[in-house]
Parts: sequence; structure tokens; C-alpha cells
Amino acid sequence: MDKEITNEELYRPNFHFTPKTGWMNDPNGMFFYKGLYHLYFQYYPDDTVWGPMHWGHATSTDMITWNEEKIALYPDEMGYIFSGSAVVDVNNTSGFGSLENPPIIAMFTYHNMEKEKAGEIKTQSQAIAYSLDEGMTWTKYEANPVIENPNIKDFRDPKMSWDPIHKQWLMVLAAGDRTMFYTSKNLKEWTLQSDFGSDIGAHGGVWECPDFFPIKIEGSTKTKWVLLQSINPGGPNGGSATQYFVGDFNGKTFSITDSFANDLKQQKALWIDFGKDNYAGVTWSNIPDTDGRKLFMGWMSNWEYANEVPTEKWRSAMTIPRELKLFSKKGKYRVYTLPVRELSKYVSKTIKIKTLSVKSETTIAKAPSIDLTAADISFTLEDLKEDIYLFKLHNLKGEFIEFGLNNKEHFFFIDRSKSGKTTFSEKFASGISKVKSDDLLSQLEVRLIIDKNSIEVFYNNGETVMTELFFSNAPMNEFSMKTEKYTSTIKNITINQLKLTK
Repeated sequence: MDKEITNEELYRPNFHFTPKTGWMNDPNGMFFYKGLYHLYFQYYPDDTVWGPMHWGHATSTDMITWNEEKIALYPDEMGYIFSGSAVVDVNNTSGFGSLENPPIIAMFTYHNMEKEKAGEIKTQSQAIAYSLDEGMTWTKYEANPVIENPNIKDFRDPKMSWDPIHKQWLMVLAAGDRTMFYTSKNLKEWTLQSDFGSDIGAHGGVWECPDFFPIKIEGSTKTKWVLLQSINPGGPNGGSATQYFVGDFNGKTFSITDSFANDLKQQKALWIDFGKDNYAGVTWSNIPDTDGRKLFMGWMSNWEYANEVPTEKWRSAMTIPRELKLFSKKGKYRVYTLPVRELSKYVSKTIKIKTLSVKSETTIAKAPSIDLTAADISFTLEDLKEDIYLFKLHNLKGEFIEFGLNNKEHFFFIDRSKSGKTTFSEKFASGISKVKSDDLLSQLEVRLIIDKNSIEVFYNNGETVMTELFFSNAPMNEFSMKTEKYTSTIKNITINQLKLTK
């Protein structure tokens, strides 16, 4: 078997989106229209490392199985096509289409490399393009840019949306150490209303790829606004990651709630995902009210090593699409994240185990009864003690990735230092990823999505999430658990085999 086929077989995900060839990073321009989810993405077709940015394009009826379409936007004399967003202009406010055939409007950042090389500050501006064939082909607006650079070096990643509360087009933009808020009536002329964040949240690196939306509090009729704000570097476990803020918006300015301000005094930032490999995630626009979900997808990598990961024909995948929910518990607002329900359509076999007693290493699932390169596993641990609950995904070569809960020192963790190929970057497995848990957890719900070279762990129905890549030299074929001190009982184990989509 030649090396290229081996690399494809080992690392091309079974059910996460990857481009057929070339480099990919941030998800862009995500919208839903006429039964199709559209995903655009930062793309360089001519190499597997970052280069002159295009917008790649893929479509799906369910966010799981994707069809890669032709390249949507190419760089031109004004610059590379950096990240941005797209909306369906249903009332034709832009005038580019008609009520019968509403235009799709994309907004993106032009990045001028010649100006950057010359040391200029004004390298980035915002531009739009429109599509009259439901997002398949695009025409760049002749009067671009629609927002000139106001003398800010990092001025990018516009995320547009329709603000249903204040009846206006709304856009958030990353500007160095803050988020800028713009409004518009026609998607062509934009007014800066306010900015947020220069003195709050995590600031270990530049702010990027914001998103902003109203969301109902679960179990309530009340609505709050959530700002997603990616940052690179400065993530909770190094490199790039996405923080969030919860507050109120009056149509012009965003202010966080008092309780969220208190949370930030305690922990500096709250994160959508505490693993190393979920960045620049944003939500789909134009989701019907009859659906009502906030649907999210991130780039499953980290700028610390994204250019070096050991895939050959392509680099990078997207996370599993996820639903975001806002909870208020004991006066604290938290965004929870879980895989979209559409994943259940791909279950080809289910194994259920009511209870399993664990102390020394105990197998939960193993090949050939389950293929652990495409699995969705969930279970509950009750009556937790001051102990370490260690889960392990391993293969026949003795490689493994460990994760779990240290209920003695109160943190969740992932350790991929023995997971296979790690030396391609000194940052890839330089430390154990950790996130603080409550003082002493008495119960733990675990859901684990495993693809060939990734795990996405959802604790307590998505309250704490950790996503990480690994690059083993053989497929992982066994999933086990052990405790350090006490015997534990795993309950309601559901092991779902996911049928492959490629």
C-alpha cells in the first residue's frame, strides 16, 4: 500500500468537512437557503499551507455530508479574500436582485499584501459581492470597498446578520483589541455605532472572527445577546480559541450583564471550547424560525501548528456542526454546545450497555464490534468520588489519547502526548489541556464524537467542551476507562456506529 493512500485512509475524516485538496482555515459566509446549508471557507487551492486566500465553497442538506463546489471568490488587484459572512437579502434592500429572486450578499475583508510588505497600516478594508443564483456564482460590487480602513492594522472578518429586534442589518468586525458594531439599511452603506471589549475578556492576541446574535434563554421567554470573539493567540490551553460574552444590545451598543462581568473578574474569559482545536467558529444565517436553532461550526485546528499537521493532499477540517444554547443557572449565563441532531441520521448500529463496573482498565468499546474511526459514544457516571476518571482511546501500536476528569484537583483534561505523530510541531503536544471543573462533581454526562483523527468531548450536555486532533500511526481500535482509587459504575452506555459518508 503506497504512502499516499495510507495518509488518506488514516487522516481524511469520515464525517467532518475537508477540502479535497489544498489549504483550508476559517469557515466563512455560512447561510441556509432553499434546503441547502452553504459553507464557504478560507482556501488556498495551490498548496497545503496558508497562501493567497480565496473563498472555497461547499453545500449540504444536513451539515454532515458535504459537496464541494467550485471556488466562490478569487483574490484580485485589491487583495486576498479574507474571512467574512453572507446573508440572504430577502427584501432586496441592496437592490442587487428582486423580491422574486433575492440576492445573497457576502461581505469579506480585502487584505492587500503589497501594502503589508511596504509596512503600511491600512492593509485591510471591507468589501461585498452578490449572488443571483443562490450562492453558486458571485459578482464583486463595483464600488468596493464599502468600508475603508480607519487606520487600524487588524481590521477584518465582518459578520453580518439581520437584527430582528431593531429591524436593521447589523455587522460586527474585529479591530485589533475590540469588536466594532456597524448598522446598515441596504448592506452597501454602513455606519459605525460603537465598539466593545478593549478592556475586558482575554487579550493574549489579536481579536478575530466575531459573531453576534440574540438567543432565548433556555426555559424562558427572555432573550440575551451573545458575542463570540475568537482570539489568536491567548486561548485557555495555548494558541487560538473562541471566547464569548453575554449581555444586552440596544441597537447600537452592547453591554454585558452584571453577573457576566462578575464571572469575568473571576476567570478573565469564558470559552466556547476548551480544547486546542476549535477556532474562528461562527453561526449560519437565515435559519428558518420554524427551526430556530443557533447552528455553529468552527475550524478544527490551531494556528500554533496548523501549517505543519501531517496530512498530505489537504490541510484542516471543520468541527462537527453544533447547536448553541444559552442557559441561566444560579444567576450565571453559560453557552452550551452539542452536536446537531442531524448526526443521528448516520447511525448504522447501536450497542447499549446498561451498567459497567470499572476500576482497573476496562474496555467500553472495541473493534471489530465497533469501528472507532466513526463513533458517537455517550454514558453517565454517578456517585463520583475524589478520584481520577481516565478515558483512553488506543490502538495496536500502543499509541493513545487520554482524557477525563480529575475530581481530586477539579479539572477536565486531554493528553495527546502519546497519540502518535507529535513531533511535527513542538507546540502540538507540549502540555496537557485542562479546564477547571466545579469543586467536586457528583455526576458526569459524557458524549464523545470520534472521527479518524479527532475527538470532540461534550461534558454535562455541552456545558464543557474539548476538541482535539491527534495523528496516530494506526487507527484507534479500543476505548477504555479506569479509575485511580474507587470502583465506579458507568450507566446507560450508548455506542453508535456512524456510517461513513465518503
